[in-house]
Amino acid sequence: MPHTPNVAVIYYSSTGTIHQLAETIAGGASEAGADVRLLRVAELAPKEVIAGVQPWADHAAATEHIPVATPEDITWADAVVFGTPTRFGNVASQLKQFLDTLGGLWAQGLLADKVYSGFTSTAQLRGGQESTLLALYNSIYHFGGFIVPPGFTDPVKFADGNPYGTSHVTGADAQFPVDSTARAAATFQGRRIADVTRIMKAGRAA
Repeated sequence: MPHTPNVAVIYYSSTGTIHQLAETIAGGASEAGADVRLLRVAELAPKEVIAGVQPWADHAAATEHIPVATPEDITWADAVVFGTPTRFGNVASQLKQFLDTLGGLWAQGLLADKVYSGFTSTAQLRGGQESTLLALYNSIYHFGGFIVPPGFTDPVKFADGNPYGTSHVTGADAQFPVDSTARAAATFQGRRIADVTRIMKAGRAA
């Protein structure tokens, strides 16, 4: 269909929480009729370090089949949803490194006028979730993109309480599965991104 939105869900996950959220957001966007690419960014940590942390090593092995994001995926996308765990209230270095490779597209104006959104997780309640998403969105301001947060536009957002983007608290061991509230919020965010992007794409065509 001519107005089908292309949505790239690009994320970094070390032990799987952000991966689970990314899959759920991608599923929500797909249910809303989008063409979706689920993509991970390249790992920067040394293999020997990853091997020394069993959950990290297990997740890396389990997700080897997921394609690594490239600048071409950004060019293809009408909307991009970025996912990152919180690192001291900021974006994980792996995702930040990918963002830092997009200067060529930025110089050509190819990052502008797309829809962008984000999601995150922390080990502790209120452990920097909002500051991480706000830090992520700083890059989008420079891109000239349109930030589309979930806001409080659906009842599920009053349950998860984060208008900036889907978020989840993993617990200290970072092994708790993503709960039903976070999954519902992620599904809604995926649908919302697809729906808003379709409207924008149709408007441009008109």
